[in-house]
Amino acid sequence: METLYAGIDLHSTNSLVVVTNDKDEVVYRRRLRNRLDDVLAALAPFQERLRGVVVESTYNWYWLVDGLMDHGHRVHLANTGAIQQYSGLKYGNDESDARCVGSARLSNGKKKGKGNPKNGNKYLGWAFIEAASFAVRYNETIQAYYQRKAAKVHLMVAKKAVAHKLARACYHILRDQTTFDVDKAFA
Repeated sequence: METLYAGIDLHSTNSLVVVTNDKDEVVYRRRLRNRLDDVLAALAPFQERLRGVVVESTYNWYWLVDGLMDHGHRVHLANTGAIQQYSGLKYGNDESDARCVGSARLSNGKKKGKGNPKNGNKYLGWAFIEAASFAVRYNETIQAYYQRKAAKVHLMVAKKAVAHKLARACYHILRDQTTFDVDKAFA
């Protein structure tokens, strides 16, 4: 008998339920309304072979976990904030979320961020990255900000955050005809 695994990407109004086999092949995938009866009905044909159900532990997971456990499912909570993300494996949709791969840009069909587009064209973006490199190297306030950021995210993301702050500071310098204030930009 084939062992199956289920993952549920839980949103406020709906959930994406995905069932996979040992070979990571999708056996079942469907977006359902957040009703316990609908989720149980979707998992019922697979219950005997399900090794476990992983549920994303967002703020609204209690009703689902309690209901699944009451009906004999082995439930595991996934804290998405604490899960190590796999670089290079992000597909950017809920199907990949429910299969234990993080979503890069979309959640529940809604756009969640768009990177760092306000640095201007690619040449200005490069220039601000270069400026960020020097600023991190030679300014203690900016270096402290960069180190705090780098402790939480990837180093390049931290560097781009510095570049973005420098770009915004340049905009305000030009608009307000003022001088650069490092404490205001990196407070």
